[in-house]
Amino acid sequence: MCTLASPGTAFAVLVFLSGIMKDFLLLAEVQGEILPPTIQKLMKGYNKYLRPFFDNGPVTVGMSLDIASIDTISEINMDYTATIFLRQRWTDERLCFDGNKSLSLDGRLVELLWVPDTFIVDSKKSFLHDITVENRLIRIFPNGTVLYALRITTTVACNMDLTKYPMDKQTCTLQLESWGYNINDVMFYWTRGNDSVSGLDTLRLAQYTVEDHYTSVSEAIYETGHYPKLIFHFELKRSILYFILETYVPSSLLVVLSWVSFWISQSSVPARICIGVTTVLTMTTLMMGARTSLPNANCFIKAIDVYLGICFSFIFGALIEYAVAHFCTLHQPNGTNALMYGQQVQECEDEMNGVVTTIASNSTRLKKRKEAPAAPATPTTPATPTGSSEANADIEAPSLCEQSLSTVRKCLRFINCCHVENPHYIDNYSRMSFPLSFIAVNLLYWTYYLYF
Repeated sequence: MCTLASPGTAFAVLVFLSGIMKDFLLLAEVQGEILPPTIQKLMKGYNKYLRPFFDNGPVTVGMSLDIASIDTISEINMDYTATIFLRQRWTDERLCFDGNKSLSLDGRLVELLWVPDTFIVDSKKSFLHDITVENRLIRIFPNGTVLYALRITTTVACNMDLTKYPMDKQTCTLQLESWGYNINDVMFYWTRGNDSVSGLDTLRLAQYTVEDHYTSVSEAIYETGHYPKLIFHFELKRSILYFILETYVPSSLLVVLSWVSFWISQSSVPARICIGVTTVLTMTTLMMGARTSLPNANCFIKAIDVYLGICFSFIFGALIEYAVAHFCTLHQPNGTNALMYGQQVQECEDEMNGVVTTIASNSTRLKKRKEAPAAPATPTTPATPTGSSEANADIEAPSLCEQSLSTVRKCLRFINCCHVENPHYIDNYSRMSFPLSFIAVNLLYWTYYLYF
């Protein structure tokens, strides 16, 4: 009695049968054409589902790349898009034929041959060009060597360290692995070592230059086994000239523009406030524009962020400088008041000095009185300890008062030192301190990010 198959099993059988029918129709079409007997002989009895040397060890596949273009390098998505020509070579003993010339076949015949299941690791999206036909090449040599070439455009992830952006160097990779065949079935190798990859010497990129590139052979370890892997490494160095013209020079000029307020009279309040607020807002806009081409959320501070923060601090400091200078101008004693203020401070100090001197002399007198030899005591009038304690209290009281007055005196001196006699000196000092500080910070910044 027959049992009905499940819908999933029936669907899988239908897909398998449709694949066989497609291959059969393609083979019939090929055999129906007027082809050389050599090709007909090769196709007869060939099973594409079995790899070469099925029972005699792994098949070795040689790889080579030709980089046609690197279209985009995105810091936001941390990937790059490249168009490559991927060439694979392997030997299939079932395709040997007599002769001394290779056979270049139509790309559609690849459907009848075994090909490696190579895929690009970390590929986000890829496609095979098909204008005007699928860009595939198949060539068979008399010894059974097969050359299979593809033209592919792929977007590959590239982990970037943007700590030194825009003075950074990024190392990206293009990794090729076998999907289903492990190292016991297939082995990958570069056909010419580091020379297996070409096209980078003539490549021109918008913001980068290719400094170095090399190849390596590795193994990918998964739960299902060890798989062959080929890795192509290339190092990209960012061109900083664009960022100097677009970000560094404008931000530096804004800092210099904020220093113009130091040469404007302090009485010109609207002019100085306008310069300060305008430079702060312009700097804020420049900082926001510099981050549009970068990831919104990241866990590191970039070099350009540090420089923009430095410039913003200097611009904001220039605005605060005028606020301090203007405040001191409003509270500055002028004319007769200035003379009276100086006399009052001097009289207060003289009075404090007089009080301290009086207390010190009284304390010295009491000490001498205590140290003088005491008179002989009569038997009728015994000495009492009360007089000694009163003398000690008289000595301690002036010393405590002296310490308090000394502390008040120091506070008055400190307040007098903080007092600005002429607020115009603040602008004079700022004209020198701000530029010199900015130059020193720039030297430290560029030395660190360019040489460390």
